[in-house]
Amino acid sequence: MPNFKPNLLSMAILAFGAISLPTYAQDASSTEDAEDALEEVVVTGFRQSLVNALDKKRASDMVTEQLSADDLGSLPDVSMADALTRLPGISAVRTGGQAAEINIRGMSGGFVFSTLNGREQVSTSGSRSIEFDQYPSELISSAAVYKSPKASLIEGGVAGSVELETASPLDLDQQHTFNANVRSMYNDRAGEISDAVEFGHRLSLAYQGKFAGDTIGVALGYARLYQPSVSTQFVGLAYNNLVDVDDVEGDNDGPVNNPAAEYVSEGMELQHRGGEETRDGYMAALQFEPNESFSLKADAFVSKFDTKSFARGFRVKFDGAAASIANEQIQDNFMVGGTINRRSNSNTRIEIVNDDNTEFDEVQNFGVNAAWQVTDVLNVTLDVSKSKATSDFQNGLLWSLVAEDANADTPVLDRDISINYQLNGLNLPDVGFSQADAFSDIDRVMVSKYGIYPFVHTDEVDAVRLDIKYDFDMPVLASIEAGVRQSSREYSRERSVFEYGTDNNFSAAEPPLRLTSDMVDVIDWEGDFSHFPSYLAIDLDAALNAWFPEGIPQPVKTWGPGGPGLVNADSSGGDSYSWTMLQSGSVYEDVFAGYLMANIDAELFGIPVTGNIGVRMVETEQRATSLDDVGSEPERGAQYIEDDVGYISNLYAPSIKGTKYTDYLPQMNLNFSLTENDQIRIASAKVMSRPPIQRLASDASLYISDDGEISGNSSNSPFLKPFYANQYDISYEHYFENSDGAIAVALFYKDIESTGIVTTILPNFDFASAGYGVPSKWVNPNTLVESATTNGDFEVAYNDEEGGFVQGVEVAYTQVFDMLPSPFDGLGANLSYSYTESEIEKERILGVSTVKQTLEGLSKNVASTTLFWNYKDFETRVSVRSRDKFVSDQVAVESQTVFFSGETVIDYQASYNITDNLGVMFQINNLTDEPTRSYFNTEDQTGTIQFFGRQFFVGVTYSM
Repeated sequence: MPNFKPNLLSMAILAFGAISLPTYAQDASSTEDAEDALEEVVVTGFRQSLVNALDKKRASDMVTEQLSADDLGSLPDVSMADALTRLPGISAVRTGGQAAEINIRGMSGGFVFSTLNGREQVSTSGSRSIEFDQYPSELISSAAVYKSPKASLIEGGVAGSVELETASPLDLDQQHTFNANVRSMYNDRAGEISDAVEFGHRLSLAYQGKFAGDTIGVALGYARLYQPSVSTQFVGLAYNNLVDVDDVEGDNDGPVNNPAAEYVSEGMELQHRGGEETRDGYMAALQFEPNESFSLKADAFVSKFDTKSFARGFRVKFDGAAASIANEQIQDNFMVGGTINRRSNSNTRIEIVNDDNTEFDEVQNFGVNAAWQVTDVLNVTLDVSKSKATSDFQNGLLWSLVAEDANADTPVLDRDISINYQLNGLNLPDVGFSQADAFSDIDRVMVSKYGIYPFVHTDEVDAVRLDIKYDFDMPVLASIEAGVRQSSREYSRERSVFEYGTDNNFSAAEPPLRLTSDMVDVIDWEGDFSHFPSYLAIDLDAALNAWFPEGIPQPVKTWGPGGPGLVNADSSGGDSYSWTMLQSGSVYEDVFAGYLMANIDAELFGIPVTGNIGVRMVETEQRATSLDDVGSEPERGAQYIEDDVGYISNLYAPSIKGTKYTDYLPQMNLNFSLTENDQIRIASAKVMSRPPIQRLASDASLYISDDGEISGNSSNSPFLKPFYANQYDISYEHYFENSDGAIAVALFYKDIESTGIVTTILPNFDFASAGYGVPSKWVNPNTLVESATTNGDFEVAYNDEEGGFVQGVEVAYTQVFDMLPSPFDGLGANLSYSYTESEIEKERILGVSTVKQTLEGLSKNVASTTLFWNYKDFETRVSVRSRDKFVSDQVAVESQTVFFSGETVIDYQASYNITDNLGVMFQINNLTDEPTRSYFNTEDQTGTIQFFGRQFFVGVTYSM
């Protein structure tokens, strides 16, 4: 695609310099006729939802995509993420088989800003990106994706902004409505996984009513989801070893520092995953409109999402740098197959893993909105809100190893370990283990380690905003809008730990656990995974009760017996868990924003022009708590800091540090009505996305050399700045005159200044001005000469400077073929396609190899197709969503950013209305059991292969 880049100033001058004074206005009779014509159109079901969405898109003053209430309530979407992926230019990353994070125009969820009822949302993920699966589609009345912003919208989305709305009961045509939806579900892969839940259900109830002469409105909603969460998976681990495995003379294909070496993987995982997910959502709204001039609305939205899951199987650790390697298979200097044998000095092993995880997430949103039409031309709106998210993640991990004889008085690890493997690209590998027969033998397998690593975080924002709109009876300028918003956000996280035993051997101090028959079951693999060896599934609670008969120890936030700077350290020493102290803390973010926006209604060469132009000022102050390594020196602020256990360290100085910055964001949207059914939109804006909130945490360590030079490093930083982009949009929309539908084509261009966070070195960094407790004087310990300290290098997380463009084209087509003879007049199609490309490439380190990757979330080709047919009381539809390869994270031992191959997901639904009030439905999600498949640098280097199964639903709907 050619690179196009219009200029914001020239576009504004062109638009405004040529606007003629006469305004375009329909007379009252023509307006009433148009409204009557719209009222005469009677459609239902999915077709109704498309008509509603098109009407909203047509009337919008921005480049936007819309979803309507009927659309969200009737489709098989488990969450809002699934629903939004049917819109042009929007795709999703599947987590556990379901969409959770959305990508807009090739950019990942971190660049997407989301609101509920116009209010900023915090996230249970610890980032800016909300977890859309936290939001039941049954409780959302409408949704919009704003691809071009306007000054009155809250800033935050370089990719785009998603607006979710709950019900406003006084907007109802009916006096009262009640809806109930009950569905039973079944996952066809759950039967392959021992102890997995096969059946689940969905239930939703909603009521809306108007009272007291339509001056009081009440809306209440409840939605429950209980579903199996299952998968069978293979995960290849990162290539984190450089080893000369082929001994080829003159081999120089490796990196400069080790040209003869090949890249060797850390290992692999083979796992059964199962569990259950329970989501309870609640919605309430109370609306009061005593007259046409005043409206008061209070609303609440609460969603609780609880997950209980397990992961069982093998974790294979090669320890390639120390192991004996033979029969190596090398592709592009990466080892993709071979034989790994344990040596006496290596830690090559096969761990039998039995992990039990729980996660309790909750989102709470409360708000009050008052709108007052002060005069015929002056409107004032005041909004007060709170959004809070909490997440409590507890992961209990149980490692087991093979012993020579588990019944021996002093069990010894079986070191006769040989691993044969051959990766097969995006298909499952061939794997063989010398210990295969022992994995299911209770006389050989022993539990060697237990660990639990909780992660608890809370994210909360309080906000108040005031908006004023003043209408004008004059050419060109239809109205002026102005407003201010103040928000205060606090993010906090707590880490803790408990560990016992070791994962690479049997510890004498913390000996392994002998298993008994009541603790275990033998697990076989089925289906595509049936060639893998059986293993023992261990009951975690039973094992821990036997291992710790006096009570299972609980995780704590601690320096650990081997922690740094302890003044009361144990003489026996031990491990350091200082990371639990350093990674616990808080981030504070205060934002003040104001905007001024002019709404336009004019003519340009006889063409009606509407839209807006404005600017938004944003002032941000961000701070974070910090424990600074000051070398136990009191003059630098060192304090005695006690942990939960009683260990005291005096190595650190607590502090709060941060920065403050101001941004000005000009924005413009112009809509040209070529005819009653054709319009062109032009938009341009400067946009911003703040860094993930958890990356603003401070974890700096400082050092002072003998001669007084200060240096330091930090993997996160409260000094990170937002990501910025200048973006330009032009689109054409044609709405069909003789049938319901439209076709739209859009071009977009984003000039992005920075696309990620990297570690960089800032020379001559002013530590004192940045809030670090550093001394102004320093005594050289060798010469005892005092001198002034000097600023040196600070290795810090920083916004990269490797920006570039993202550009693309989107095409959307919707039509109901009501011109066809019955019964085919109920046929329809809703199609979209987007092509996105970018010059941006990032170099990422995966293990010890460096890989060039595109923007996270960018698929060049994304398509969505829904074909539907409605005949009398029967409706059926099939939806297909596909995307090209893209970059995202796979989670194994640690998160790894890898390439995901393209995927196509197919869903089907059919429904029948037995009466006007009662209906039945049937649906299948993931009809073809589409897996996710990922890889590292090339497809030969297998990442993840994960199958989730099909979901079948049968349900009943009732409405009145």
